[in-house]
Amino acid sequence: MISLTTAYAFITVSFVLCLAPGPDNIFVLTQSALYGRVKGYLVTLGLCTGLIVHSLVVALGFAALLKTSPIAITLLKVIGAGYLSYLGWLSLNAAQNSLTSSESVSLSPLQLYRRGIIMNVTNPKVTIFFLAFLPQFTNPQQGQAAQQIMLLGSLFILITFVTFGVIAFLAGSLGSWLNQSPKAQQYLNRMAGLVFIALALNLLFSDIG
Repeated sequence: MISLTTAYAFITVSFVLCLAPGPDNIFVLTQSALYGRVKGYLVTLGLCTGLIVHSLVVALGFAALLKTSPIAITLLKVIGAGYLSYLGWLSLNAAQNSLTSSESVSLSPLQLYRRGIIMNVTNPKVTIFFLAFLPQFTNPQQGQAAQQIMLLGSLFILITFVTFGVIAFLAGSLGSWLNQSPKAQQYLNRMAGLVFIALALNLLFSDIG
């Protein structure tokens, strides 16, 4: 459906984009440092599940409709910023508690997986990015655009999972060492809380067009 030359170019660009500092990989980094690499993988899996939704939205043409609806974009931005602020509040609140009563004890795999999905799906910037990025690698002479977009989206999801998986592994190893000290974990929670709040403000006041 797509040529090898196009696939190589797409894979290269996708790896660069995944490694560039952004909300999603920062999210994986902070969650992995706080809760461990395995739970970081679950967050990564949730983010990748969210990317499936964005790929479908672009392939079915709904992304173009979303881009022309300021109300829909604003609503998604408010929901996403609100959720990030909530995560920030949880992290800052956990910093005031002891190590044994930290939120990490009560978070289930499903909760972490769900965090990744909500974080990704409620960010309209990802949909608009996919709308601008994926069609550049499609060719009408090689089949239906929707099928090519789904294939490209699947490649991007695979690359994201591998890249973020490495980030989760490295951050989880660092977090395991830091979490041996209750004071270090408190600092980690505070840093994560501030990161979430900064991401919320960035999403809320960003210009998406």
